[in-house]
Amino acid sequence: MRTLVIFEFPSEGPWGDDMTAAYSALAEDIAGEPGLLWKIWTEAPDRKVAGGVYLFEDEASAQAYTTKHSERLKQFGITGIDVRQYSDNAALSKITRG
Repeated sequence: MRTLVIFEFPSEGPWGDDMTAAYSALAEDIAGEPGLLWKIWTEAPDRKVAGGVYLFEDEASAQAYTTKHSERLKQFGITGIDVRQYSDNAALSKITRG
């Protein structure tokens, strides 16, 4: 079953084009994660948070990535990480073009 993962954590930036320049190599690495269907990068400078929304083809891939990425963020010195996982209701998602 497809699994949606949402990461959000405190961030002082960079934002926008500066974020793109700073994290392009990381984005390339993430793109090669087993089971990853897509990722949306999120940023809210007004709330000083960043993160991402990911869709994985199965729960095992989502869980493996959640563990890996949580550790990576901690190595970057990031604390206060909020991670949530959701199962996909494929039938309803198909109706709404998910």
